[in-house]
Amino acid sequence: MCTLQRSFLALCLIASAMASPTGSNLALQAVSQGNNLFAHNFVKTISKDQTGNLICSPLSANIALSMAAVGAAGTTEAQFKDVLKLPNDKAQTLSGYQNLIEILNNVENVTLKLANKLFVAEKFPVKPEYKQNLVSHYHSDIDSVDFSQSANAANTINTWCKEKTNNRIDSIVQAADLDPGTALVLANAVYFKGKWANEFDPKDTTDRPFHIDSTKSKSVPTMYRKGNYKFVELPEYEVKCIELPYANKDISMVIILPNKIDGLSALTDKLEEVTTQCSVRLTQTYEREVKVYLPKFKTETKLDLGNTLSEKMGLTQPFTNSADFSGISDIPLKIDKVVQKAFIEVNEEGSEAAAVTVVMFTRCLAIGNLPPPLEFNVDRPFVYSIVKTNVDNEVESSVAITLFVGHITEPTV
Repeated sequence: MCTLQRSFLALCLIASAMASPTGSNLALQAVSQGNNLFAHNFVKTISKDQTGNLICSPLSANIALSMAAVGAAGTTEAQFKDVLKLPNDKAQTLSGYQNLIEILNNVENVTLKLANKLFVAEKFPVKPEYKQNLVSHYHSDIDSVDFSQSANAANTINTWCKEKTNNRIDSIVQAADLDPGTALVLANAVYFKGKWANEFDPKDTTDRPFHIDSTKSKSVPTMYRKGNYKFVELPEYEVKCIELPYANKDISMVIILPNKIDGLSALTDKLEEVTTQCSVRLTQTYEREVKVYLPKFKTETKLDLGNTLSEKMGLTQPFTNSADFSGISDIPLKIDKVVQKAFIEVNEEGSEAAAVTVVMFTRCLAIGNLPPPLEFNVDRPFVYSIVKTNVDNEVESSVAITLFVGHITEPTV
């Protein structure tokens, strides 16, 4: 292991002496790192309020909100930069998201697709530069919608969401969410479907007990496979974690399992520290033989993120009449609602997950020798994430992107 580390360090030193990162690489790194920091805070904040099963996409929320941020100015823009951890330079932000979206939309051996859309009210004046930024850098489509016909407008948005998520996300907005005062809606969709690098055999799936809490358990369909996986224990946090790769091994599901049946709350409180340590330790370890017991599960979550963002994460001004979105339009705007709906299904073949985030704007009233096989038995509440590593193939140490995160307190299929 030491030899490998020394070789890697030497290689890095040689590479840095020969060539410096390009502007586009720096922008991608800046956006990726910011996305990662936002994801930690976003998931920790949401997890505290979600006692049942949870699935969310910090990536989807980040991209949708960053599209709004690109049109912000003044203190409104400053708040977006602080909460989303965006680069100070807007050109770097635009270049970084363009590179990130293009990379994620061209992943091999799994299905991973991101889509963006601007639904704008008929005759509402949006500045040409803002439209161009969305089209060029976010690969966004733009459609005019008559929001006074709220049922039709909701159907238009929901149809787009359904199409971009392989029919997994529907009815994200209701007619009651829209009215003649709605100026525009920004939407992001993320869809993932991938087979495990090593699939579980359905013949080995059996009903096993899952401990919902210290007094209650239920029998759930549980998959089993013995194979080589990256596995680490973090005794200081009383958890263990495992990495289950998909057919594209740069994408994997990471499961963090508390040692105690009622350990999910303590894990959530220190989620950022645990996730970071888990990621670091997994990259430093070798695969080893592990007996994995993992319950099949399927869950869907709809989140109203307005209060989460404004009251708990500090993004206050964009929701008020003092919001400054002068980069979008000369007509005063404020964010009315931010809604995310996400879905995940995990079975023997692999995983399917989807998320849509919509940001609704309204006009303002005013402006070695291997040890014996280990056992990883997921028989109690746990945290999981689907992560894409090596976002920038030219920079091996680039920050991973968290596509989906959640926790399961009671598996359902």
